Amino acid sequence: MTEPLLKIRDLEIAFKTQNGLVQAVRGVNLDLNAGETLAIVGESGSGKSTTATSIINLLPGTGHITNGSIEFDGRDLTKLSRKEMEHLRGREIGFVPQDPMSNLNPVWSIGFQVEEAVRANGIATGRKAVKKRAIEVLKEAGLADADRRMKQYPHQFSGGMRQRVLIGMGLSANPKLLIADEPTSALDVTVQRVILDHLESLTKELGTAVIFITHDLGLAAERAKQLVVMYKGRIVEAGPSVEILQNPQHPYTKRLVAAAPSLASRRIQAADAQLSELEVSTQTGTVDFDLVAAAAGRAELKAKQGPRPNAIEVDDVTKVFKIRQGNGRSVDFTAVEKMSFAVEKGTTTAIVGESGSGKSTIARMLLGLETITSGDIRVDGESLAGLDNQGLFKLRRKMQPVFQDPYGSLNPLQSIGNIIGEPLSVHKVGDAKSRRNRVNELLDQVSLPKAMFGRYPNELSGGQRQRVAIARALALKPEIIVLDEAVSALDVLVQAQVLQLLAELQEELELTYLFITHDLAVVRVIADNVCVMEQGKLVEAASTDEVFGNPKQDYTRRLLDAIPGAGISLGL
Repeated sequence: MTEPLLKIRDLEIAFKTQNGLVQAVRGVNLDLNAGETLAIVGESGSGKSTTATSIINLLPGTGHITNGSIEFDGRDLTKLSRKEMEHLRGREIGFVPQDPMSNLNPVWSIGFQVEEAVRANGIATGRKAVKKRAIEVLKEAGLADADRRMKQYPHQFSGGMRQRVLIGMGLSANPKLLIADEPTSALDVTVQRVILDHLESLTKELGTAVIFITHDLGLAAERAKQLVVMYKGRIVEAGPSVEILQNPQHPYTKRLVAAAPSLASRRIQAADAQLSELEVSTQTGTVDFDLVAAAAGRAELKAKQGPRPNAIEVDDVTKVFKIRQGNGRSVDFTAVEKMSFAVEKGTTTAIVGESGSGKSTIARMLLGLETITSGDIRVDGESLAGLDNQGLFKLRRKMQPVFQDPYGSLNPLQSIGNIIGEPLSVHKVGDAKSRRNRVNELLDQVSLPKAMFGRYPNELSGGQRQRVAIARALALKPEIIVLDEAVSALDVLVQAQVLQLLAELQEELELTYLFITHDLAVVRVIADNVCVMEQGKLVEAASTDEVFGNPKQDYTRRLLDAIPGAGISLGL
């Protein structure tokens, strides 16, 4: 047998803090052969990205390797000098970071940044040769009209295009190993599939080994033969991907499999009428929630209740934006065209579609954050078109939003108590004592300890912050909550907790949800009805079971086919 391309033995990594060393990675051992793909999965803080970045000596902050070895192509990387590592990085080991927007400089053109990578990796010398290779890199990344693209800036590229640029840069020197850290977590499922298919074809063509880091088990199993599961800095399970999905051994892996929406969606489809008989227990850990059973119970309950009055009615709504051009003129862009649908009280309707399909524009018009060009939106029969500022102010007591980013949507300078209580102050509800009591009540309602009252957002995890955002949305006792990609930034276990919370709150408070998302796997386990949007138009609207079981449009089928793990047999 040939030696592995990458061999990690007894790796330990620690970070210096005010309270001493904190161990982030403990006793990690793994092998990767040339041309193979290995996926590392785990929640935030599990050590997966720390392990990967240690290979190329890019540990953040005060992190450093305290023990162990990292052998790559016969060399121990922990013993290389800084200059030797810089020569190796990019040339022999490529890296694709997670967030394409923050990893491309917004003030430099795409061409300048690709050319810098080409020079740094020693691929070409001389201005003409460097430019020629940079254009080739963009073409290899799947970007048409590369000459023109070189002159553009990151903000002029979509998320998928930016990610293609980073993949092209990572593979520009034909490295032996590529590390891809959550390369598609911010992308739509269809764009995600295109990007990963392209990455797979390029790495196969070059014979590149890949370490693929993700928190999505379905995605990991679809893209890698071997799987490593990390938890609290340790590898708790490793082996063939499909075997681990079909027969997880460690309690943490069982929780991941049970909580992953992409896999829960598959189980729902496979089980069909026998949903309630499925036993997918998550009670071995902190997540006491079965997505499949919850979906079954929700469907059964709603069927018994029968039709209800509409909480939201969208009638022939169109939204046209004026887009300014460089010559001082403007052109019309139709973001939403003649959209009509209704949401029954106490139910969840999901609006799905790719980025740019118009789904968030609908949410913003409903919330009164965008004006309606034509058509009408009614909330409990009251038209938004005739409302003045005072009318909109009153409406917002009835309808509240929860946004995507749990980090950006909370004021870092305010305490959690003030953040949750702010709507009460704005709407002059109660006095200081009653507001404090209401905030404590809300903390309890979203399963956060009362000790959180005086803390600040930077002291909370992503899941805790999103619970705070939900508590703030509930402060005024609204009837409708608009959730715009409210769980897309969360790990699967935290995502499952938030979905459980939303389901419980809906049942307890009879809330109506409008759920905006690009993740159909989440839709399958949370929504009663689905509206599918493509390029500003409603192309399909039906119950969740109908859309998933018998989609009418090719576009809907493509979205469903792009759910990670669609081609994997789970033995159901």
